[in-house]
Amino acid sequence: MDAPTELHADVKAERHVPRLFLDTKTGAVELELEPPVVVGSAQGATLRIDLPTVSRVHAELSLRTDGLWVRDLESTNGTFVQGVRIREARLDDGAVLRLGTATIRVRYAPPAIDALWPDSHYRGLIGRSNVMRRMFRRLARASASEATVLVQGETGTGKELVARAIHDESARRDGPFVVVDCAALTESLVESELFGHLRGSFTGASDTRAGAIELAHGGTVFLDEIAELPLSMQPKLLRVLESRTVRRIGARDHTPIDVRFVAATHRDLAQMAAAGTFREDLYFRLAVLPIQVPSLRERLEDLELLASHFTCGAAVDPVLLEEARRRAWPGNVRELRNFLERANALGNDDVVSHASTTSPDSQPSDAVPFVALDVPFKQLAARWNDELERRYLRGLLDRHGGNVSAVARAAELDRSYVHRLMRKHGLTS
Repeated sequence: MDAPTELHADVKAERHVPRLFLDTKTGAVELELEPPVVVGSAQGATLRIDLPTVSRVHAELSLRTDGLWVRDLESTNGTFVQGVRIREARLDDGAVLRLGTATIRVRYAPPAIDALWPDSHYRGLIGRSNVMRRMFRRLARASASEATVLVQGETGTGKELVARAIHDESARRDGPFVVVDCAALTESLVESELFGHLRGSFTGASDTRAGAIELAHGGTVFLDEIAELPLSMQPKLLRVLESRTVRRIGARDHTPIDVRFVAATHRDLAQMAAAGTFREDLYFRLAVLPIQVPSLRERLEDLELLASHFTCGAAVDPVLLEEARRRAWPGNVRELRNFLERANALGNDDVVSHASTTSPDSQPSDAVPFVALDVPFKQLAARWNDELERRYLRGLLDRHGGNVSAVARAAELDRSYVHRLMRKHGLTS
């Protein structure tokens, strides 16, 4: 394919599948891609742009409740929206995104009729919000495929339930579903746990044992917390994914396997691949079908449905639900379940009283926000800085009725710089 000169994105705000038109010297080529999409010049990138100005892992496009977002992955030449270099920004209708010398133009179209799953449940998962029903539709497509799946989401969102749902709806449903918690294995044990070993192959190997991948033959192996897999083991897993064979420790021969791989992580694997702390080639091999599990903050409209589920259909006190709507939920659905269990054990009044003194909304304005300790410092600082800019500008715009000149005076900033920040964060006057 000739080098791309321009990209056009017809992105549906309420649909999970954007339409991308890649302009080449021979004409436009339409690409069907579903966010999250990693853009870069690497062979395994979801959207590969073979230009010297585009980094191997350049940026990521993701669909959120308020539209399409782009996040720079520490690229060399930067990611620009409307001419402003950004770390992360929402792409509004008509936005122009530049990656190196490649250009993406964003257009929003009406939602597709078949974008949402028709029910409020999918196997063990529940949710009537659009963001969940879009995910259910994507899970149905993933279940019908044999491709490797990477499930990403914050702690407590239910990533293992998602993996189990994919298996249970797939043609492998009658086969085994084998779970490997990569975070719980020491570096000395992980190879044996994954690939197995022969008797006497190392100290303590008193018998021959099949590894998790062999045990999942005919079914699915779920590699939970894949980001914690030691770098020394990553080439070996990559070889298994590519060859579809496994070799036990101490063995000479490779054993063919018939296994579907599903991996999961709460960490930013694309960022880790860009930074070199996770193998880029393994990341692309795992992220053939990426699934993003929404945080509870993105699906607050599901609170009542989830509460009813966790209380086995019992009525939930409206005061308790109101308190739940005010919370930040860093532990997501798992934290909600614990919250409701405490209410059942201690009584609603005690739980609400305790929550009112500890919830983020009741903290003093100088309180330290929730810190994600699994995120690199530079990335976390960049997120906080962007969030500070976004909230500060939005607050001033609300206070001054959208008057940009008044906002510039209040912030003691140049008016043109305020406009640049507004474009960066997708804010309008």
